[in-house]
Amino acid sequence: MGKVQILLRQHVGAPCAPCVEVGADVKKGTLIATPTGLGANIYASVYGKVTEITDDRIIIEAADEQPDEFVPIDVPEDASKLDMVKAAGVVGMGGAGFPTGVKLNINLAETPMGEINPEINPELPKDFSIDCGYILINAAECEPGLEHNTQQIETQTDKVIRGIKYCMEITHAEKTIIAIKKKHHKAIKALQKALEKESAITMHLLPDIYPMGEERAVVRECLGVNLDTTQLPSAARAVVVNVETACRVAEAIDEKRPCISKNMTVRGKLNGGNEAHVFMDVPIGVSVGEMIEKAGGIEEPYGEIIMGGAFTGKSTELDAPITKTTGAILVTVEFPDLHGANVGILVCACGGSEERMREIAKKMNGNVVSMCRCKQAIENKPGAPLKCLRPGNCPGQVKNNLQFKKDKCEYIIIGNCSDCSNTVMASGPKMGLKVFHQTDHVMRTVGHPLYRTLRVSKQVSQDIDF
Repeated sequence: MGKVQILLRQHVGAPCAPCVEVGADVKKGTLIATPTGLGANIYASVYGKVTEITDDRIIIEAADEQPDEFVPIDVPEDASKLDMVKAAGVVGMGGAGFPTGVKLNINLAETPMGEINPEINPELPKDFSIDCGYILINAAECEPGLEHNTQQIETQTDKVIRGIKYCMEITHAEKTIIAIKKKHHKAIKALQKALEKESAITMHLLPDIYPMGEERAVVRECLGVNLDTTQLPSAARAVVVNVETACRVAEAIDEKRPCISKNMTVRGKLNGGNEAHVFMDVPIGVSVGEMIEKAGGIEEPYGEIIMGGAFTGKSTELDAPITKTTGAILVTVEFPDLHGANVGILVCACGGSEERMREIAKKMNGNVVSMCRCKQAIENKPGAPLKCLRPGNCPGQVKNNLQFKKDKCEYIIIGNCSDCSNTVMASGPKMGLKVFHQTDHVMRTVGHPLYRTLRVSKQVSQDIDF
């Protein structure tokens, strides 16, 4: 295993402050950094010795022997379940990284409905309200090609349900809805069996389009409410929790286990094949390169390595460390060469940032001459990440395509959701614009259909009948 690098910021909020010194011997579960504000405790994920502390990470030389035992979280005997989750350092492990102890610190039984924006909810009556508090479990496995959440449902169903019940108890939620794509037949069957005697927990089947796992999309699909870009799920009397996060909650409470590992999918142009290689409980801080080697190593030549999903991930290097929010490592085929042709980039809240889109254009040897934003991409404040007004439900993109044509673009690179990509294709090719999606090199690698014309209905029957 060698060197393990544990970043001091792997959650929403400020970086943590180290509470160990260079030379300290650590075990799995040794507390090594604590929050300085909004954040979550960070623990050693391996047995070893601290060899270096920098501004942004703690470096541990892992011991040759790595026992399974871990140091339990240090909480009083009468600690509440919420206190255990906070102490364990659990964060949103679907990628957002918001501290779970903060998210669950709400009484949904007493939380009033937020104001419903009639402009984005024209079908709802003015006095619409949600009947009780809900835990919404994001089991969408939203990014294409990933399988670790689905596998956890199939193999650790009991732990998933325990975690859900703890989240309900902590937040005083009366009901839970598990949002899962209808295509995950095996996982749905496992949940059906587990929920036979669980009247307060139900499933909602999602269509296989991106981004059904976006937090506000989950609220809309399950509860019928479009939240505006500034509202949290609590405005719909709900808390959204990722599948793996729910399991880490169960571990913190049942085992007093600190959050020291991550489930992930490694996939792509690998000697081990391009199918999904799922790894459970990977120690936080191991390198991207080590995980790629576990999956068979890179099949040369290749395009780039992505940490995270095809839509929201970022390019990375072999020595980069795994964090609490790393869901995937993707090795892609080579990029096509546009030979310096004029390119327009369409930036969407559901995909890569402008910086990421420009990086992809550069790797394709394209000359960016125009940049537009999806008409639904909202910037709540200057410099903040873009938010989509209606994630996964997009109006037309004719205006942007006209701008690209005016700016003499030959190609456009888009980073849009399934529906948004569909609206681009309705007019772009007719104007002579050649379309690439930012995920094309990943989709080609894993054998997934390219994001172009939407072929899946946005509506899906709720009946489970296989």
